[in-house]
Amino acid sequence: MKHVPPPSSSEHVAPAAGVTSGHASGASVAPITEADLHAWVDGQLPPARRAEVDAWLADQPDARARVEGWQRQNALLCDLLNPVLNEPLPLRLPLRRNASTFAWRGLAAGVAIAVASASMAWFARGWLDAAPAADRVAAAAPAPLAGFAHRAAIAHAVYSPDARRPVEIGGDQEQALVTWLTKRMGAEVKAPALSTLGYSLVGGRLLPGGSGPVAQFMYSSEAGQRLTLYVTPEGAGETSSFRFGREGNVNQFYWVDAHFGYALSGAADRAELMRVSQEVYRQLDRGGAAHGAAAQGAATSPAGQQQASPSSQAR
Repeated sequence: MKHVPPPSSSEHVAPAAGVTSGHASGASVAPITEADLHAWVDGQLPPARRAEVDAWLADQPDARARVEGWQRQNALLCDLLNPVLNEPLPLRLPLRRNASTFAWRGLAAGVAIAVASASMAWFARGWLDAAPAADRVAAAAPAPLAGFAHRAAIAHAVYSPDARRPVEIGGDQEQALVTWLTKRMGAEVKAPALSTLGYSLVGGRLLPGGSGPVAQFMYSSEAGQRLTLYVTPEGAGETSSFRFGREGNVNQFYWVDAHFGYALSGAADRAELMRVSQEVYRQLDRGGAAHGAAAQGAATSPAGQQQASPSSQAR
């Protein structure tokens, strides 16, 4: 399962008419196409054709880097989605015996819908729950992600490993990026400045969301560790506390304010994500410096002490 942007005219796969398969006869092989590369990644090539592609990739480092990037994306998506695939079916299902072929097809669709509905209802329980008590201690295990938080984790897994084109507009064109995203989303969008925390803006892109377009900003540390900030109108107005969750290898803090829902995702540990999330909240909060100061001070407040900002209720 891959989400790979179509190659630009400068990124086409060169034909390999002059490359041989390595056989003693020295006969030339058919040109290696984009379809061959995708089939190679998915393990769907016949052995003879796979050997030809192997030989071609050995002499094409750029193409080799591309297919290895696709393989990494496949692995990340499997880590994210396999837990859902392996969920047990509900104990009770409306089985009908001696049904026609059409009825069995309807039953299969019903089973799929039931599984998806049960999963989403379970995940959404924590999201729709009332605000937690001030003295509630953060859960030891991260909660599964649902809704826009789940989509943000998948988007991080797809785009953060991409070495060639991780963003649509680079960080060197930040003003153009912010103006474009603001226009497309119909509300002012900002890219937090995280250089004081050791992260520079790589750039951003526009993505489809559950209720319209969403923005994804990508940041990178000097060591190459990437974080993504997902900004969506979903849940706007339903102010919530910071919540911590995990999908596969992706850790995340997510929250909602009066204008947007936010999800900060990355492979960084919980403490580092909290540190960055507090700074993001401080910069994006429309309520003024008082709320920003509360967000900054939450990291050192005693467990259970109520604060004014979402970070004080991180779960």
